[in-house]
Amino acid sequence: MNNDYQDPINALNMPEMADMTFATDFLMRAKEGVRNTAIALTETVTPDVRVLLRSQLKQGIALHQEITELMIRKKWFHPYELNEQYQLDQLSANNTVMIGQMKLFPGDTSRKGMFDRTPDEHIGGNHA
Repeated sequence: MNNDYQDPINALNMPEMADMTFATDFLMRAKEGVRNTAIALTETVTPDVRVLLRSQLKQGIALHQEITELMIRKKWFHPYELNEQYQLDQLSANNTVMIGQMKLFPGDTSRKGMFDRTPDEHIGGNHA
């Protein structure tokens, strides 16, 4: 694992990986919305509310389909090719583990000693 996080080479493919992550999260949220709306529809007895929920359910299903098609087109999701999807999931899991193991913050977070003088020393004030 490379520990030089500021080296631009380590950002290679990062925008695409971020887009894939956001799209996957969006797909899951759309799926949750469809499920929750369907449950609400079965629990509702008011005709006007049922009409509203049916409309929202249709919109949620259409959104889910649109996101799925985008992800398939971008090759971020392989619902019909399980081996490819498995490899993609393994890559994602490995990246998650790698990010989790990164030392993103220094052990010593004290800011003492970071400056060679007080902020107002140049104007004659040294009592900060």
